[in-house]
Amino acid sequence: MQTFFVQIKCELGRTYEVAEMLADQELHSEIYSTAGDYDLIVKYHVEDGVDVGHFIGENVHAIDGVRDTYTLVTYKAF
Repeated sequence: MQTFFVQIKCELGRTYEVAEMLADQELHSEIYSTAGDYDLIVKYHVEDGVDVGHFIGENVHAIDGVRDTYTLVTYKAF
């Protein structure tokens, strides 16, 4: 199992709309609103071997209202 986080910058005024669309996909583990450079952070768990870049392109970048993303790939939980 691979775990990664995607920080998402949304178009102005569309954070809640984007969060709802992400939640409707039911692919995430957790979704949080954040302060700072990004508006949301989403935690995902996918099976080993899944192409993370392709997953993000199809499931995050394709959402209307997403302006930018920053992905953090994790290696080990303590």
